[in-house]
Amino acid sequence: MSIALRSTTGVWGSRTTFVFALTASAIGLGNLWRFSYLLGEQGGAPFLLAYLVCLFLVAAPVLIAELLLGSHGRGNPVTALLYAARRSEINRGWVVIAWLAGFASVLVLAYLSVVAGWGLAYVEKLQAGLFADASAADAGREFSELLMGPRTMVQWQTIFIILVFGVSGLGIYRGLGTLFWLVGPVLLVSLGALIEFALTEGDMEMAGSFLFSVNLYDFDATSILIAMGQAFYTLGIGLGVGMAFGAYAPDKIPLGRVVVAVALFDIMIAVAAGLAIFPLVFATNLEPTMGPGLVFVGLPYAFGNMPQGEWLGALFFLMTSVVALGSGVALAEPAMAWVTERMRIARPAAAMLLGGAVWILALGASLSFNIWQDVYVIGDLNLFRFLEMLTTCVLLPLAALLTALLVGYRVRRDILRVELYRESKHFVFLWRACLRYIAPPVIVVIMLTALVEYL
Repeated sequence: MSIALRSTTGVWGSRTTFVFALTASAIGLGNLWRFSYLLGEQGGAPFLLAYLVCLFLVAAPVLIAELLLGSHGRGNPVTALLYAARRSEINRGWVVIAWLAGFASVLVLAYLSVVAGWGLAYVEKLQAGLFADASAADAGREFSELLMGPRTMVQWQTIFIILVFGVSGLGIYRGLGTLFWLVGPVLLVSLGALIEFALTEGDMEMAGSFLFSVNLYDFDATSILIAMGQAFYTLGIGLGVGMAFGAYAPDKIPLGRVVVAVALFDIMIAVAAGLAIFPLVFATNLEPTMGPGLVFVGLPYAFGNMPQGEWLGALFFLMTSVVALGSGVALAEPAMAWVTERMRIARPAAAMLLGGAVWILALGASLSFNIWQDVYVIGDLNLFRFLEMLTTCVLLPLAALLTALLVGYRVRRDILRVELYRESKHFVFLWRACLRYIAPPVIVVIMLTALVEYL
């Protein structure tokens, strides 16, 4: 059991809720399309193997370290790190990890709100029949009009932010716990219906060949770097979510096995999403490597040109919105926990305060597609892309790297053993070895690779 005695703002009602919460925070919008498209583009099975190796040797060990810090400190990420530093008799400067992660989570939530707003807008568009018998050019024009319409974008991202902080303001039990119990069933039912539709109307044979081929010709050193990056970002490490959620973990929970289960479920959802999306892509002769345009241009076109496709298209975008809501609430929690504990204000008031700050950042990000499209922060990066670059290339990998070094080298072994007492000695040995010798150099490579892509 944890040796920390501080109180928290709550505890997950059960182990299942804790697992659901971690899973909902890990499944992001990119996971619903990007992993599958990378799997097909980068050689199939060899890429999957490289991804799994990176996931379990880099991302999962860091997430376990974050959960361990939160479970030990039983408070917001700042409190948890201060407590770990004091118990380990090391410099309090390690608390910078919490500030980096908390700042990153707020910035990611800001630009996630913009993209999630697009998803909500497309639920309405599909329901209204705007893509019935539309051409690919029509679908592209509809997305361009959305980006160039600041009022519409701000309207939908505002709705999303209200939903995120409305749930967060309700607290751990009524808000977060209830939402995370809903995200899983909604996701599974929606994917089941979409896969059934894909089997009937799509080209499952072509999709299967694309996703599960063994093509060594397409697999090279670049593929390994891509697999490393995808594995690193998929579990949401470096954002403080693990520390915040770990603080609410029930006693006597096997943190290591929970993370392994979450990682496996994350992979299953990503593959299932590919089976729901790519048969429709091939059936309508779309390019499977369209990138983000596949979601907001290719899929609306595909759904609009299939029998009963529009209501299933609306279901798809409703599913993405629910997934985004789960991610958004998780991203808000590190800052929410700090504000409520340190400033001693009620969660509804904290939700209004933080929601306003995120709304202002999201407003700037959305205006960078239209009114401020010629305004650049650095080089050719507008505000949206700058926030994306700052978080993915600097803040996230830096926070994750420092976490690996702190827990791997500086936190006392007896603390690790107490928090991981449900795991075997062999598991703890392998986990610590990954944290010390594998994760740090891989994270540095991921950081440099990401910076090269943007700059």
